[in-house]
Amino acid sequence: MLLWIVMAALTAAASLAVLIPLGRQTHAAAHAGAARSIYRDQLDELGRDRERGLIGDAEADAARIEISRRLLNSDSGATAETPPSRPAYRVERLGALVLIPLLAIGTYLYVGSPQLADRPIGSREAEPTAQGNVDDLIAKVESHLAANPEDGRGWEVLSPIYMRLGRFDDAVRALGNAKRLLGSTAERESLYGEALTRASGNVVTEDARAAFDRALKFDPDDVRSRFFLAVALGQAGRKDDAIAAWKALIASAPADAPWLSAAQAELAQFQPTSTVAATAPTAGPVAPGPTASDIAAAAQQSPAERQQMIEGMVSGLAARLDADPSDTTGWERLFRAYMVLGKPDEARAALSRARAGLAEKPELLAVVEQAARDIGIGKD
Repeated sequence: MLLWIVMAALTAAASLAVLIPLGRQTHAAAHAGAARSIYRDQLDELGRDRERGLIGDAEADAARIEISRRLLNSDSGATAETPPSRPAYRVERLGALVLIPLLAIGTYLYVGSPQLADRPIGSREAEPTAQGNVDDLIAKVESHLAANPEDGRGWEVLSPIYMRLGRFDDAVRALGNAKRLLGSTAERESLYGEALTRASGNVVTEDARAAFDRALKFDPDDVRSRFFLAVALGQAGRKDDAIAAWKALIASAPADAPWLSAAQAELAQFQPTSTVAATAPTAGPVAPGPTASDIAAAAQQSPAERQQMIEGMVSGLAARLDADPSDTTGWERLFRAYMVLGKPDEARAALSRARAGLAEKPELLAVVEQAARDIGIGKD
């Protein structure tokens, strides 16, 4: 209602802006007409006075000249401000009073949205954020799947979203349902193995290894499966097999593979850096690659996001080693990760924690000390 009141007021103002000048012109024209009539009457009266001898010829001529001058002036002013004829004036008034409002209303109905309800600022500020929209979308898909649990495509669409959000247990469940309903493929099996690995704290479990093996039966070149199986070899302490697996993977990598630096870093855990550089198909800085590098997401992440993800993995590895310091390979990987991240103080602090945690296990501590010396943070 307020909008229409404002529009009516604006229309009235526009109409007045047209009508007032027209009124002024009409008033000026009427005044000029009255003046001409008076001057003509004066000329007639002057002529009668001269005929009756009431005024001399010289005075009559001077008076006629002055009255004529004034009459001419009034005629010239009237010519400059000639008012419109009565029909024309009526058309202008009609345009001002009818056409202008119709034009304004028609324009608004064409470009405006009068059917929309008012939206106070409070309600607009209460609109959900982008994250809220994502949560709402996930909730809708979950509600759909609760009502239609046999929708394999729905489970497959939802699983990568769970992975990106760090909901790995939910991703395992979704991928398991997708495999059950849609059948196994190299992609589904490798994603399922990765989800199992992430859900177990970045440890490649037996179930994850079995999933990766199944994926390789469908596609022997599946990169994700080869990557995590190489990680599994290192976690199992099979150093030579891990080195061979990493070398084979790196040798087959395209020059722009987003996971290449992670694979090089994994190989660096078992070989001096110079040897790794010699075997790598491309040169460049080596990024750390803790066991659960997210290969599927790496291609879509910015460098800042990837760095944040890697640092989060390193923190998770450190927490796991503090809880169970007997993993000597894990300590070596942690030392190298800190060095590659440019955090030698963190690496030395981790070595101190390893010494404290393995004080009663000298044989394991000796392995960790040797790894630290190879990396350059221990004492000879």
